[in-house]
Amino acid sequence: MTAIAPPLPRRTLDVLPGVVLCGVIAAVAVLIGTMVPVLGSAVPAILLGVLIRLVRRPDHTLVPGVRFAGKTLLQVAVVLLGSQLSIGEVAGVGLSSLPVMLGTLAGCLLGAWLVGRALGVVGDLRTLIGVGTGVCGASAIAAVSPVIVAADATIAYAISTVFVFNIAAVLTFPLVGHLLGLSQQAFGLFAGTAVNDTSSVIAAASAYGPEAMRHAVVVKLVRSLMIIPICLALGAWVNRRTPPASDAGSRKRRVRIVRLVPGFLVGFLVMAVARSVGVVPTPIAYRLAPVAAYLIAVAMAGIGLSTDLPALRRTGPRPLLLGGALWLIVGGTSLGIQHLVG
Repeated sequence: MTAIAPPLPRRTLDVLPGVVLCGVIAAVAVLIGTMVPVLGSAVPAILLGVLIRLVRRPDHTLVPGVRFAGKTLLQVAVVLLGSQLSIGEVAGVGLSSLPVMLGTLAGCLLGAWLVGRALGVVGDLRTLIGVGTGVCGASAIAAVSPVIVAADATIAYAISTVFVFNIAAVLTFPLVGHLLGLSQQAFGLFAGTAVNDTSSVIAAASAYGPEAMRHAVVVKLVRSLMIIPICLALGAWVNRRTPPASDAGSRKRRVRIVRLVPGFLVGFLVMAVARSVGVVPTPIAYRLAPVAAYLIAVAMAGIGLSTDLPALRRTGPRPLLLGGALWLIVGGTSLGIQHLVG
C-alpha cells in the first residue's frame, strides 16, 4: 500500500521554491533600500518582481510559493506590525481617521456613479471599480462580486484596473508627500485612505518611513471594515431587485457577510493587546519590527511576480479612465479633508 504524505509537509514543499525566490528578491530589495533610504525595501521588491516576470514568467513549480508570499506572508507581516502599537494607539488612530476615511469613501462612491455613467461604464463594473478604489482593492471586489452576481470577466477587468493605480500610488505618493511636506502621521493617513490595496498601502507608506507605515496600516485595517456595511447595502439592493428563492439563500448571504472580517485584522488587534499588557515585551517588539519589514519585502516580491502586465491592456480605456478619475478624487479628498480639519 502506498503511503499518503501528510498535507502540511506536502504544502510546505509546494510553496518552498517560490518563497525562496521571493526571499532572494527581498534581500536584494533590502540592500537597495539601505543604499537609497528614500525608496525603502517594499518598492524595489515589487518592481524587481514585475521586471523578472516580464523577462521570464514563473513556472508551475514557483507559482504556489509566489502566491503564498504575496498573500499569507503579507498577512503575517501585518499581524507582526500589531506588536509595534498599543491598543490605545490603535483606537486613537482609528477614531481620528474616521472623518477622512468616510469622506474619501463617500467621494469615491459618488464619483463612481457620476463619472462611470458619463463614461458609459456598465453598472457592475462601475460598482466594482468604485468599491475596489474606495475600500480595499481586490479584497473588496472579491467580497462584493458574489453579492451583485458579477461576471468573471467583469471581476477581472475591475481588479486589473484597480491594480494599475495601486502601482501608480506606490511610485508617486511618497513623492507627493515629500513635496507637500507631510508629517509621518499625515502621510500615513493619506496612504491609508487614498491607496486601496493593503499591500500597496504598506509599500507606499514604508517608503515614507516606519511611523508612517504603522499609522497607515491601522487606518487601512479600519477602512477595510467599511466593506461590511457596503455589502449589506448592496445585498439589500439586490434582494429588492431579485429576491432570493428561499430563506436558505438569505442565510447563505448573511454567512458571507460575517466572514468579511479578515483574520489578519483580528491577529493585528490581538498582537496590539499583547503588547499593551506586556505579553510581548518592548525588546521583543523591537526585534519583530525588522522581521515584519523583511516579510513585507518578500510579499511585495510575490505580488510583483504575480503581476500580468499584458492583461492590463485588455481592460480597455473606459474602465482605466474611471479608475484614474476615482484615484484622483480619493487622493484629493484625503488631502483636502486633512487640510480642513488640521
